[in-house]
Amino acid sequence: MIPFLLIMNVLTLGVFGFDKWQAKKHQWRISENTLLGISLLGGIIGAASGMILFNHKVSKKTFLMKFVLVVLVDLFVFYRLLRH
Repeated sequence: MIPFLLIMNVLTLGVFGFDKWQAKKHQWRISENTLLGISLLGGIIGAASGMILFNHKVSKKTFLMKFVLVVLVDLFVFYRLLRH
């Protein structure tokens, strides 16, 4: 499970960085649902790091509220997996 989470977090960090790069160039963007989806799949640390490192999506309150929900769901699932 740890290799999977490591790969997901690195991938998620890269996706957030790529989306910010695209935003600066006014090019095609990755949807917020995709960003939240890969975060939900185990990339919450990479997503949070990408948001801070690239200053990406940090001023969008609706995105932040959805991201907090994703973090809570991930923590709940992780807790349930550890208990079994």
